[in-house]
Amino acid sequence: MDNCKYTNLSASAAIKSAAGTLYGIVVNSHTSGTLKLWDNTAGSGTVIFNTITFAAGPNFIPFAQGISFNTGLFATIGGTADITILWK
Repeated sequence: MDNCKYTNLSASAAIKSAAGTLYGIVVNSHTSGTLKLWDNTAGSGTVIFNTITFAAGPNFIPFAQGISFNTGLFATIGGTADITILWK
């Protein structure tokens, strides 16, 4: 994960436009929080992960090998959540 970047979100947003790699998700806090990740610059098109419902409390979901995306990375957040996405 050399030179890994991060984006902290509490609402749906584009994280990166262009190809890259997803390295992990940090769930800082949430109330009935969900997350859906797209290989796009908007919440449509190719789904990387369909809706993930978080367990209670903070959590770290690592992807040691990284998950490649081609068009961009967009996060759709449901509920109330403070999430940090690790990417390059």
